[in-house]
Amino acid sequence: MAPVDPHSFTDSTHPLTTHIALTLYFHFPSSTIHATALLTLQTPHTGQLSLDTRFLTIHKILDPETLTTLPFTLSSSEHPIKGHHLTVSLNNHSSILVLYSTSPSSSALQWLSPPQTFKKIHPFVYTQCQSVHARSVFPCQDTPAARVCYSAKLNVPRGLSAVMSARHCDRRDPVGSDLDGVLTKEATGFGFDLKSLWCEEGRVVEEFVMDQPIPPYLFAFAVGELGFREVGPRTRVYSEAVDGVLDAAAREFAGTEEMIRQAEMLFGEYDWERFDLLVLPPSFPYGGMENPRMVFLTPTVIKGDASGAQVVAHELAHSWTGNLITNKNNEHFWLNEGFTTYAERRIVEVVKGEDIAALNVGIGWRGLNEEMERFKDNMEFTKLKNNQEGVDPDDIYSQVPYEKGFQFLWRIERQIGRPAFDEFLKKYIATFKFKSIDTETFLDFLKANVPGIEKEIDLQQWTEGTGIPPDAHEPVSNLYTKIVSLANDFKLGRMPREDEVADWNGQEWELYLENLPKVVEASQVLALDARYRLSESKDYEVKVAFLQLAISSRCRDYYGEVEKTLKEVGRMKYLRPLYSGLVHGAGKDEEKILAKRVFAEARECYHPIAQGVVEAIFAKHV
Repeated sequence: MAPVDPHSFTDSTHPLTTHIALTLYFHFPSSTIHATALLTLQTPHTGQLSLDTRFLTIHKILDPETLTTLPFTLSSSEHPIKGHHLTVSLNNHSSILVLYSTSPSSSALQWLSPPQTFKKIHPFVYTQCQSVHARSVFPCQDTPAARVCYSAKLNVPRGLSAVMSARHCDRRDPVGSDLDGVLTKEATGFGFDLKSLWCEEGRVVEEFVMDQPIPPYLFAFAVGELGFREVGPRTRVYSEAVDGVLDAAAREFAGTEEMIRQAEMLFGEYDWERFDLLVLPPSFPYGGMENPRMVFLTPTVIKGDASGAQVVAHELAHSWTGNLITNKNNEHFWLNEGFTTYAERRIVEVVKGEDIAALNVGIGWRGLNEEMERFKDNMEFTKLKNNQEGVDPDDIYSQVPYEKGFQFLWRIERQIGRPAFDEFLKKYIATFKFKSIDTETFLDFLKANVPGIEKEIDLQQWTEGTGIPPDAHEPVSNLYTKIVSLANDFKLGRMPREDEVADWNGQEWELYLENLPKVVEASQVLALDARYRLSESKDYEVKVAFLQLAISSRCRDYYGEVEKTLKEVGRMKYLRPLYSGLVHGAGKDEEKILAKRVFAEARECYHPIAQGVVEAIFAKHV
């Protein structure tokens, strides 16, 4: 094998897939999708073709021209990160038709029963395919190096609707010709007649097309009882059909079109036609996921003051950096996230002002320094370009590619000046759009377009060195300096006066809490909360930062609030520090018992990716 990606069985000597046509039949009672995938290769191939799968049952693989079966093998043992290796024997074939079913254990899919949804009437299912989970929805070369176009027909109960990271073409009754090439149950190996099931009463087909080549991790859908609000000429906000959620989301994201316009001025034309938003149930494991045309969001970003739009700014920026230009594999993840964090802050600076942008940089600076502490025993993962052989990318997900990547680009901007850097960025995006690249490709492009930059900035130290380079930069602004100064005063026993914090929003409080000592007296925690009610904040960034302080200070008065928070959200940004705080360190028997009980009770409400992250924390510390 000649691997292209430490997280994939994809072989560089095999042709890449260029298009995937999917038919997906959703069977909610069994949390299963019965499906077909027609994979088209860039050139005809003879010999073995390697594909990635995880938790898939492969019923049969056919030559789509003749409907004769093609020999295949599925590795008997499961690789802990890559899943099962599917190899198909081809003889001058340029396409294959795979008949398969997903499993309730699919690591990309969360099936929510009605009680787990907002309205508690209909079931719901959604995907989260980043980093390596698309293979649990369909067999593929699951690496960002293999960009594909796709089409999909989703067969769902008539009372539900579907959205995808693709253009919606039609909603119609199912017809047997949707499954041309899939015959009787004897021919398919499903064990039932899929055509009869497909055309049952009470079903509807939603059709989608994605004409632009995307990495597999950007494949996304959600199926449920969905409603929407129009918030701009190219933006709808979707969520479960609950007026309160939809109306709050529409208010929070009312400024989206202005952000798109500002981003276009910075980075060039928006290439994806629409920029719709889907607010998912609370179990969604990330703040946002930048699926093209249909960004997925956690409901925790609806804060009531439009500050949640900053997550939207980040996902919007991905439309250029990450979606248009993509890291070739996860070892170069900073190319996605460092650029996007830089781009997000440029958008925020224009829309919200320099002070707010500086606050964001400051919060990120604190986060970057904390990650250095987290990885002090494995500094490999403090590098921008790192070695992930044998490493699950979900286990090492951190702020390093975001914040160190941002700092690197900010350093280049300071060196050559913003106007020159803006021109460089536009040229970079135009040159590599719809391509997947690595760090070396970026550095070669940088040196070619900014002659002599390597004499001014140690590019190797920035991309391959551990830790924070000495020419990284803490932000400077009056507001930032004032907040950090007030946090330093707390160490001397002085709490901020009400007039000093009267105009603070969530980000100011978040920065303040981030700069407090990790451990204070329990009485100080109680006094701070008595005055400012931080444990009751509707902004989870503030609430969780405060609860972290309470846990590390052993202020057990707040353990009930910790439990409540862990049971109402599934966002890993909050689960990871709260569970880690409870179980990390000596003499924490009471806290460990609490953490294990809460996880046992809340586990089913977390996405499979989040379940795995919490289990990894327990494996290390419990």
